[in-house]
Amino acid sequence: PNEVLLKMHSVGICGSDVHYWQNGRIGDFILRKPIVLGHEASGTVFKVGSGVQHLKPGDRVAIEPGVPREDDEHCRTGRYNLSPSIFFSATPPDDGQLCQYNLHNANFCYKLPESVSFEEGALIEPLSVAIHSCRRGGVTIGSNVFILGAGTIGLVNLLVCKAMGAAQILICDLSLNRLKKAKQMGANFTIAVDKNTSAKELSQKVKEALGGTMPDISIECTGAELCMQAGIHATKSGGVIVLVGMGKPFANVPMLEVGIREIDIRGVFRYCNTWPVAIDMLASK
Repeated sequence: PNEVLLKMHSVGICGSDVHYWQNGRIGDFILRKPIVLGHEASGTVFKVGSGVQHLKPGDRVAIEPGVPREDDEHCRTGRYNLSPSIFFSATPPDDGQLCQYNLHNANFCYKLPESVSFEEGALIEPLSVAIHSCRRGGVTIGSNVFILGAGTIGLVNLLVCKAMGAAQILICDLSLNRLKKAKQMGANFTIAVDKNTSAKELSQKVKEALGGTMPDISIECTGAELCMQAGIHATKSGGVIVLVGMGKPFANVPMLEVGIREIDIRGVFRYCNTWPVAIDMLASK
């Protein structure tokens, strides 16, 4: 009764979709049988269940792919993304949204204003990763932020940092083209890294770029061990490093420095409570 049947319109292809397709697993999430991919999606309501009050056929919606199955302790504290039994589109064994019609919980379908396209509605999913990451890091007015990695997630973190009032944003990457795009999108400083750059050398370049100061928050978007190390070295004492990138199960990082300088390490797993604010951000663009 609380579901809607959706006619799908736009579905993005995430790196995780490609990873499942090519490797059949991501960490402990292992394909045991074929599944439908796709978790970045928007569509039109086709039919509504008897208990659905806020949506009607014809409504354009963005779809949050993670739906809790039970009211556990994580749901009660508002962190439903951590619920171990959560349904998540295109994560084994749950099917995704790369199909013509899809059933979904109506409470996790959000009406799109006319000013937001279907394509933008689908891309609320990666934008939500950045909103959650910046919230976890405590980005606010006046923050100095170092973003490691200028891929899709690094760039949306750049946009969200700016929207949240960050004063100075510095971003690094191996790719000069990505750094050029980051500069166009509002990065104050960019640092080109090569494969011979050490973590301490990178952190020193960050300090020099910021005029001798160190970032309050580092947002690691690559999953690379060297970037985790550099993020810790670069972050000011008492600051925060947010781990967004998915890397290897274990990493060699300078934990003594973390302890001595009281750097908080905060993980990010997907997102929660982000779709409404993301829609508001896009509507006000």
